[in-house]
Amino acid sequence: MKRIEAVNDFVIKFANVNGSGSASANELFAKAILRMGVPVSPRNIFPSNIQGMPTWYEARVCSKGYQGRRGGVDMMVAMNPQTWDADIAEIEPGGYLFYDSTRAMPKSKFREDINVIGIPLTEISNNAYADARERQLFKNIIYVGALSVLLDVEASVFEKLFAEQYKGKERLLASNIRALNLGRDYVKQHIAAPLGIRVARSDRVGDQIFTDGNSAAALGFIYGGATVAAWYPITPSSSVPEAFQRYCEKFRVDPVSGQHNFAIVQAEDELASIGVVVGAGWNGARAFTATSGPGVSLMTEFIGLAYFAEIPVTIMNVQRGGPSTGMPTRTQQSDLTACAYASHGDTKHVLLFPEDPRECFEFAAAALDLADRLQTPIFLMSDLDIGMNQRLCRPFEWDPARDYDRGKVMTAAELESGRDFGRYKDVDGDGIPWRTLPGTHPTLGSFFTRGSTRDAYARYSERGPDYVYNVQRLLKKFKTAASLVPQPELRPATQATKLGVIYFGSTSPAMLESIDLLATKGIHLDAMRLKAFPFPESVDQFIAEHDLTYVVEQNRDAQMHSLLVNELDIDPARLLRILHFDGTPITAHFITRAIAKSAPAAAMAAKNLPARPEAA
Repeated sequence: MKRIEAVNDFVIKFANVNGSGSASANELFAKAILRMGVPVSPRNIFPSNIQGMPTWYEARVCSKGYQGRRGGVDMMVAMNPQTWDADIAEIEPGGYLFYDSTRAMPKSKFREDINVIGIPLTEISNNAYADARERQLFKNIIYVGALSVLLDVEASVFEKLFAEQYKGKERLLASNIRALNLGRDYVKQHIAAPLGIRVARSDRVGDQIFTDGNSAAALGFIYGGATVAAWYPITPSSSVPEAFQRYCEKFRVDPVSGQHNFAIVQAEDELASIGVVVGAGWNGARAFTATSGPGVSLMTEFIGLAYFAEIPVTIMNVQRGGPSTGMPTRTQQSDLTACAYASHGDTKHVLLFPEDPRECFEFAAAALDLADRLQTPIFLMSDLDIGMNQRLCRPFEWDPARDYDRGKVMTAAELESGRDFGRYKDVDGDGIPWRTLPGTHPTLGSFFTRGSTRDAYARYSERGPDYVYNVQRLLKKFKTAASLVPQPELRPATQATKLGVIYFGSTSPAMLESIDLLATKGIHLDAMRLKAFPFPESVDQFIAEHDLTYVVEQNRDAQMHSLLVNELDIDPARLLRILHFDGTPITAHFITRAIAKSAPAAAMAAKNLPARPEAA
């Protein structure tokens, strides 16, 4: 039987039942490989109910450090009879099936082109433990122990992880190590090991950290100066305010008085939560809310108020599958247009697109600065893949000398001096007016705001010229934002090419690997990673320099493609769509196949396109 042979380069997938306690065991397995100095990128695929439904945990082991999903499975740990057939079908030819052989399975349930490892896990667990719950929980640790021998993962690494987890709880420590060794001992006595795929100690992790985007963003809000958070629970964003609270209790409590210098409100719904944030922003506090697509839908009225009244607001959208309830525990990039133009009437909002936890940290702090500087809502557009899955990234950095950018805030002294103050007056051509914080001066400055039309001095007005002045100024401010947001990242091809690719957010890890794979096929792409909307001039220039540009995104309706066409007046024929929207994170294999399949036709089509003028 042919078998896959690979060292530090394979994909293992665990198929479990939700609520069985498998998640912590699977995470333990991934962390053990990390401790051996080998990069791992795990993804948890779980149902939106509480217990009994299928769940999967996919861990990619890759010495090259690729963080995206590769596509395909080299080893399936099949622990769920409900999904057996589909799980077995995913295994690559020559791959490995690991299963609980306590009960015999008919021959028809196996494939002839894979290697089968059966271990009587339930029998081993039942013989060792009397309590039903212990039998289930420790069965997970037993299979981790068995895998550690099969894949050559050092036992001492697991023992150290257990010691850290159960420090001061020696009984739990001893019982977990016992379960681990039950699995290890069985393999040593009955199965030839290691397998063709295995782990070898390395030093490829370096100083990288292993964390999730939601926790990273919460810490970024702390460092960025946020003192107010209001939210309503919704998957997959709830862990953002929960982590923010933990950090506030550490960093926002006065060491002398014990006074809390923060306010966290779990509101009765999403509309109330954004209302709290708008009020806090109007009063000068740095405030944010975290939600997902359904929450944004409910918040749009207040978002429109903040846009038109020009109030700093930060909204973190951890995107999931939609529309409606959609797929609450699956990932997509499908809220782009909903957020870019949220609210009725003519509105345009700033969006930031982090690619990993490090950028979630950086962009959370940047969003608070931009909200103050631009006096407008700022959307931090994460998604479930970044937000809830742990991954390796560079350590966070913060300059202790960094000052918060509060933008144009007029002081009491400036008001007292007789300086002209028009709350909605553009005085220097960037579209951003001056504001005052309530209570700055007893009689001068702004004390209230409204979402209705007004003149430059905030006086109610329904005159057409006053309305046109304000909405045109808001457009000017939006153009100013393009120079303030994080700028796109260019990755030139290794040789000259007239093909480009644009991508953003959680698509990045798979895209970077795909670029390398395509180069081996002779398809070279200049790449641009977008970090924000509105688009800086460099985006228009990039598209103009290429005959055709692929736009890779994770939604059905090509929303980024639409934004590029609409905002930059691009000929749609020059932008080729690569769309992935089944709720699972996009894979390098998917992108590579899609581009390789279309590349010859794309090159032919490019010859028939009219020349496009260079971007101004």
